[in-house]
Amino acid sequence: MNERKYLKWYNKVGYGSGDVAGNVVYAFLSSFVMIFLSDTVGLNPGVVGTLIMFSKLFDGVTDIFFGSMIDKTKSRMGKARPWMLWAYFGCAAMIVAIFAIPAQLGDFAKYAWFFIAYTALNAVFYTANNIAYSALTALITKNGSERVQMGSIRFMFAFGTSLLIQAVTVDAVKYFGGGAEGWRTVAIIYAVIGLIVNTISVLSVKELSDEELDETHSEKEIEAVEKYRLKDAAKMLVSNKYYLIICGVYVLTQIFTATLNMGIYFMKYILGDEGLLGTFALAINIPLICGLVLTPVMVKKMKGMYKINLVGYAIATIARGLVIAAAYMDSVPLMLLFSAVASIGMSPLQGDLNALIAEASDYTFHTKHKRIDGTMYSCTSLGVKIGGGIGTAAAGWLLAASGFVANAAVQSPSTINMLYVMYLWIPMAINLIITVLLSRLKVEQANAELLKQSC
Repeated sequence: MNERKYLKWYNKVGYGSGDVAGNVVYAFLSSFVMIFLSDTVGLNPGVVGTLIMFSKLFDGVTDIFFGSMIDKTKSRMGKARPWMLWAYFGCAAMIVAIFAIPAQLGDFAKYAWFFIAYTALNAVFYTANNIAYSALTALITKNGSERVQMGSIRFMFAFGTSLLIQAVTVDAVKYFGGGAEGWRTVAIIYAVIGLIVNTISVLSVKELSDEELDETHSEKEIEAVEKYRLKDAAKMLVSNKYYLIICGVYVLTQIFTATLNMGIYFMKYILGDEGLLGTFALAINIPLICGLVLTPVMVKKMKGMYKINLVGYAIATIARGLVIAAAYMDSVPLMLLFSAVASIGMSPLQGDLNALIAEASDYTFHTKHKRIDGTMYSCTSLGVKIGGGIGTAAAGWLLAASGFVANAAVQSPSTINMLYVMYLWIPMAINLIITVLLSRLKVEQANAELLKQSC
């Protein structure tokens, strides 16, 4: 029997466009904040890395809180859409603040300004917006194929935006005068774009009612849905092994992205041309987008997400190893080629990750008889923030430890070696660990067995 369809093509595209808004904040921040602070503002990357890690102490407690708040929200717009809409105004303000540190401030005040703005962005506004956006996957459709399609479309927008951000930002900063003024102007432009697109995304979809979401379950199960506290939700997350695996994968993918985003240092100080960042962004993101287009078809053909994700990441791990070999051969064309192959292998997981979280949420409902979709999707924000924070902070520490000197014509051998480790070896090692975790992520099979038992 065919599953009921809930969405038109424009609903899926409208939903997916929300990641344009997310990435004019996230991709801009993760790709350029460190080099902005070190080479333009003049701050020590090791101190910045430490501040980022301290920020995570505040940041880590908000994910499950906002997820639970979304679950308990009742409004004419639904549970998630109000949070997605209004939180973005704070995201826009804070991304501008981070790239508008007043030059007349002393170093201590500059560090404090960055810490406050960065923490407010991540711990409050981005958390609320991103969890709400991700939770919509489970709140606007119950169709598994549509969820996979939404994830693929979403990440096509995400990686397309990331590609554009990495390709045009350096030249855009120069166009608007360079230095602090150029960075501030670009941040304002990105913030305005994000506000417009986020609002369009919110208005392009409609959440299903609680009754429609739960229409296939008994009255007893439905009554149990709302009867839980934040503490209960946290226990349910920890008891769901598939949630823990997905959360671990999410954290690792974000560390991968954060270390890869340090590529601007690799391009500037090893390859001698920071403009190559855009070329590598093309080689990485265009294959990702092409793979995302094919992901729904491949998932359907392979009758699930497990095999395609596992095989894809095994290929990506091998390809990242070949990128390392090409780098030591001083062959930029081969680096670009193998980076592209790795991206194709990674694309299925990027496209169906939200659908996997929905499966994990269904697993909790089948085993605990409680629906915690918003709380379950806290792993997306948790992964972005913890993974991105650890990756960016570690990069700052490693740069400082290696003896990095901002804007030096020639870096020391220890710094050169560290840039190889950060941009090449760490991403390959992370891909290997993710492959191992994916071999354990059999949530679709688990749900199928539980449904058989309930029949």
